[in-house]
Amino acid sequence: MSDIKLKITDREGVSHEVDAPTDMNMNLMEVVRSYELAPEGTIGICGGMAMCASCQCYVQSDHQLPEKSDDEEAMLAEAFFVKDNSRLGCQIHITEDLDGLEVELAPEEG
Repeated sequence: MSDIKLKITDREGVSHEVDAPTDMNMNLMEVVRSYELAPEGTIGICGGMAMCASCQCYVQSDHQLPEKSDDEEAMLAEAFFVKDNSRLGCQIHITEDLDGLEVELAPEEG
């Protein structure tokens, strides 16, 4: 089992360094939920289907991420607080290539 380190800044501005397993087919939104870095019911509302933007985050590090899917592009087009480095956490799958990834959770909508 190999874990990678992620640095996640929560919506309060607190930075957390967490271990994320690469062998469980998890995505970034699920890692945030498993560490309870956002209040329940405020992240991953659609269950990771790219149908809401509750898991939007800002990628702070220089990692090469997969291209955004059409669904992800469409959701971000309708989301609040979108920046050039916005991604949906549910669309970022945890792989060894992401060791050291740094993200900040976007503010909650509304």
